[in-house]
Amino acid sequence: MYFETALIAYIVDRVVGEFGFIRHPVVWMGDYISWFEKRFYADSIARGMVLTLSLLTLVFLLSFGISYLLSGWGHPDLHVLLYGVIASTTIASKMLYDSVKDIITNPQGIQYLVSRDTEHLSDSDINKAAIETYAENLSDGVIAPLFYLIFFGLWGAFVYKAINTLDSMVGYRNERYEKFGKFTAKLDDVVNYIPARVTAVLIVLLIKGRHLGLPLRKIWIQGSKHESPNAGYPISAMALSIGVKLGGDTSYFGKIKSKPFFGEGREMITKEDIQNALALQPRLDIFVIILLGLGVLL
Repeated sequence: MYFETALIAYIVDRVVGEFGFIRHPVVWMGDYISWFEKRFYADSIARGMVLTLSLLTLVFLLSFGISYLLSGWGHPDLHVLLYGVIASTTIASKMLYDSVKDIITNPQGIQYLVSRDTEHLSDSDINKAAIETYAENLSDGVIAPLFYLIFFGLWGAFVYKAINTLDSMVGYRNERYEKFGKFTAKLDDVVNYIPARVTAVLIVLLIKGRHLGLPLRKIWIQGSKHESPNAGYPISAMALSIGVKLGGDTSYFGKIKSKPFFGEGREMITKEDIQNALALQPRLDIFVIILLGLGVLL
């Protein structure tokens, strides 16, 4: 297992965040997806499979090749350090935290965080969207890449990131992507199955502490009602932990999508509720660093 690499990657991301002087790997992935779609798009599941498998093959070969090249150069401790710095680009903990925190003072920034329509959102809707995004992306942007980094190393984290990027660009259930993005969406469901549930447990554990049992039972009931087989669990965990009600009907691409509610608290969401959700972050940092540190020692 790659505990040392994961520990360095997490710390580098929390301290430094995105490296502004380089083109982020996710941007390169997005460029490839856009290029492929522009030239080879068809309303076809098979064509979407070609997109997905071609990108994953490229990402695997590049990340595995980098690992191989670094392994034969310099001191082993330097290898681990370099692996960790490179792997930190697959984690988005600092960016997620800063972006959601910014909504407290800059509500219009929500348009850059969510895929739902934002033109006519109320203050409560904006706050709700920010909390939902934080909860869901704790899984997609933090726990899942760490999970695959620990078990598979550099290539595991980058292949996961490629799948997640594909899903965010073509994994929609609309006229254009229903077939083209179907394979990607299903693959994303598979790779996020465990991380989403781990994230839900961590949210409740780190916020509710010893009052863990009852929320977990409710999370498993409420989370299963979400259209996504994964997203409902961290969202339900956050809603139940901070005492608000998330979810509900939401507008996407000009159409209202009926969504269940998650949680049992207030429907009127305030900026203080965003702060309560973000209060999870320092506890999560301590937990992850201790856990990975123990993994290194053992």
